[in-house]
Amino acid sequence: MIDFSTLDKIVRENNSFLLTTHVNPDADAIGSEIAFYMLLKKLGKTVYIINHSGTPYNLAFLDKDNIIEIYENEKHDKLFNEVDVLVALDFNNLKRTVGMETVFSECRKLKVCIDHHQNPAEFADNYYFDVNYAATGHVIFDFIKKTAVVELCLNIAVPIYAAIMTDTGSFRFHSTTSEIHRICAELIDIGVNPNDVYNRIFDESRYSKIRLLGESLSTIRMNSTGEIAYIIITREILGMSGAEEAEVDGFVNFCLSIKGVKIGILFFELTDGIKVSFRSKGTIPVNKLAAEFGGGGHINASGTRLFNASLQDYAGLIIKTAEKYL
Repeated sequence: MIDFSTLDKIVRENNSFLLTTHVNPDADAIGSEIAFYMLLKKLGKTVYIINHSGTPYNLAFLDKDNIIEIYENEKHDKLFNEVDVLVALDFNNLKRTVGMETVFSECRKLKVCIDHHQNPAEFADNYYFDVNYAATGHVIFDFIKKTAVVELCLNIAVPIYAAIMTDTGSFRFHSTTSEIHRICAELIDIGVNPNDVYNRIFDESRYSKIRLLGESLSTIRMNSTGEIAYIIITREILGMSGAEEAEVDGFVNFCLSIKGVKIGILFFELTDGIKVSFRSKGTIPVNKLAAEFGGGGHINASGTRLFNASLQDYAGLIIKTAEKYL
């Protein structure tokens, strides 16, 4: 696991922090930001959270005080150079911050990366990551427990629980261990309501998301061997449903629910390219598949974004490349 002694020193000795995460943040991203924000505020620090993307509506309950701001260069670029420390949470490549990449990269302030993904790019001064952690929220929990930097409270426990619960696939992925259950038991003892957290994230969807899911499932196709299933969501389909880009989160998992399918792929058409999500069963390394197209992630869950690319040019190529990993 991670030696947190330097992070403990950074947190205690600096006064102001700017936190950020990846484009289209999920519950681990938002949960980690809010948990770390609350940790720093308990120490009396000045803290900002600036993200490229807005917070998905089903995660807004984690940021009940509307702490998170959406990046605007004229408003926030100066702030990057005023704080003592920049903290990257739940991502390991600056490309995932999209419009914030340049200002983050050029800023000369101390940079910290807290994450659990493989093969981090070189953009930070200090890295605290290990792929054996189930979520970035798990890393933050371990930091708190090993250093006693603050005492766990409900305001920290809820976002950490949301981060771990979602990134373990509601405790069904291989990353779900006995340790994870013991951690969640401790969070529940503090006051986390598992039913409430799950319902807010997964069972309070907008009608538009359900419409989009229906349209998306109707596009499912399989390769010739039946071992790869894929979904294609075009801008037209998205527009018909009235849904938002963030609402496709989790759709790719339906591909793996088909008997015999080993790799699931979701193609999502953007205004300036395509987004591709990969999922796999067993030891099939879709992180390596994603890397062939400039992406990355975990062995069973990865993705990439291809700018100025079309579905027509890449869908067939990606499926053919995926077949090499079967």
